[in-house]
Amino acid sequence: MIHINFYTKENCSLCDEALALVEMLQHDYPCTLEMRDIYSNDNWLEAYHLSIPVVNIDGIELNCEEISFETLEAAFKEAHRKHKA
Repeated sequence: MIHINFYTKENCSLCDEALALVEMLQHDYPCTLEMRDIYSNDNWLEAYHLSIPVVNIDGIELNCEEISFETLEAAFKEAHRKHKA
């Protein structure tokens, strides 16, 4: 099963938009989704504070500048392919 780590923070409209895209794709790909508030972990805050939302789909990481329906779908497909192999 695909595992997604979604790095976010409160009151983030970009995060809300990215999450909506992820949720649309969840219907086609079995996965688990873990929401990670960057303010709850110093390492996450340091790594992601300038690039949230960040979506990590089984090691394929997309930041705020890379996230679109097309890039997320490609990452889901790649992760799904890896799990089938």
